[in-house]
Amino acid sequence: MEDYAWVIEYMPLGHSEALRREAAVQLLGVRYFTLLEATIDPASNIVLGQKVCVGKEGRKEVTHIKGRLNYSDLTNGAREFLPGMLRKAVEEREADFIAFINNAKPISIRVHTLDLLPGIGKKNMEMLLKEREIKPFETFPDLHKRVPSLVDPIGIFAHRITNELEGKEKYYLFTKPPAALMPKPGYR
Repeated sequence: MEDYAWVIEYMPLGHSEALRREAAVQLLGVRYFTLLEATIDPASNIVLGQKVCVGKEGRKEVTHIKGRLNYSDLTNGAREFLPGMLRKAVEEREADFIAFINNAKPISIRVHTLDLLPGIGKKNMEMLLKEREIKPFETFPDLHKRVPSLVDPIGIFAHRITNELEGKEKYYLFTKPPAALMPKPGYR
């Protein structure tokens, strides 16, 4: 469950096809990168990239969570804003992503979790594993300094999260599978 989310789309009159015209936002969850839609207090001053409370306690701007969204449900504006917001989110949670690199383990005999990150091939993975044995990584600049072939570690994570949100991945490392891909209750 998300407690906070970033605004990635603001619709002061809601969706054009909606029967009830009310101010709404599309959101990106801070913790699990959950895509949500919510109604907001029309008196709220909302800006793109703003962090809002979506938890049960302490909501100010958000009046009601309408539900979880799939990537395909996002407006064009939200899709355009999302990559920059994901970069900011990864930067803000740098410690979590560095811990991921430091603690990643093999999935099977042939596949390592680090293999699932775009732009990390076998050579980069071997270098990452060797360097983290010497000393765990501390920051993104430290990671880039010690493994210079990883030009944009923030972009690697943001790209992976985007692929997961779009439902393009087999394994979900940072998000929950889109609602359309999750098993239905009672079915196996």
